[in-house]
Amino acid sequence: MAISQSRPRRKASGSRYVDLRKKKSYELGRDPTGTKLGAEKKKSLRVRAGGKKEVILTTDTINLMDPKTKKSSKIKIDKVLENPANRHFVRRNILTKGTVIETSKGKARITSRPGQEGAINAVLVGE
Repeated sequence: MAISQSRPRRKASGSRYVDLRKKKSYELGRDPTGTKLGAEKKKSLRVRAGGKKEVILTTDTINLMDPKTKKSSKIKIDKVLENPANRHFVRRNILTKGTVIETSKGKARITSRPGQEGAINAVLVGE
């Protein structure tokens, strides 16, 4: 069955909406990408109006920005420390926006959306 981003089947009161039509292609969604820590692997998707979107399936490098020096560098990810999206993502090494990771320069927080964008950007977290 297709993943739909249309209105829900139930109203706020709990009663059901009457189906007036079937699902439309512009309401289609897709499963979360679940970007993991590992060797670089990307996938290109066709999106609405024939555009292309590159999603990261696995990666081990990020674009790290140091807010003090205002310099950015490409650096390797050592491990996933915490993930506010889901506490079980840490054990599975899944990278999402807001994930705190360990790098050689210290802790960093991911600021981009790995499942939607073709690169992972992060900023150093001062302690």
